[in-house]
Amino acid sequence: MNPLGAALVLVALVAVATALGLVYRSRQGVIRDVADTEVTVLTPADVGSQVPFGAAATLVQFSTEHCARCPGTNRLLSGIADARTGVTHLDVDLTHRADLAARFGVLQTPTTLILDGSGRLHARVGGPPHRTDVIRHLDQLAGPAPESRTPSSTLSGSPHAQ
Repeated sequence: MNPLGAALVLVALVAVATALGLVYRSRQGVIRDVADTEVTVLTPADVGSQVPFGAAATLVQFSTEHCARCPGTNRLLSGIADARTGVTHLDVDLTHRADLAARFGVLQTPTTLILDGSGRLHARVGGPPHRTDVIRHLDQLAGPAPESRTPSSTLSGSPHAQ
């Protein structure tokens, strides 16, 4: 192969590797809603936990002993759960539980499952989640906040009526 052809192949390989890396990086930490066909109801026994699920929601984090990003994810999710009533965070170590990794399709750690109060799977996150996305998703699970109504808006039907 001539030097120009080799250089073109090298440039093409670097470009493809860069594109794949950027796609991989853009998908890290993004909450993916679970399709209705994938909906599963889980119990603490399903993930090997003795801790009961939260009344409002549960954040199930799958980790391994050698995961560099798992401790930070644990602190993030624990902080979110501690700040919200009825939300529990469980950290499930998959180091010696390949059965759980296969059952839940965990291909990377951390992987986080977001469950509602009844244990129904709503979303999953591959990689470290973003705080604002997790909070936004928990707010959606909690439902709409009650609106405050004034007597004039209740009678007139318009919130802007004087």
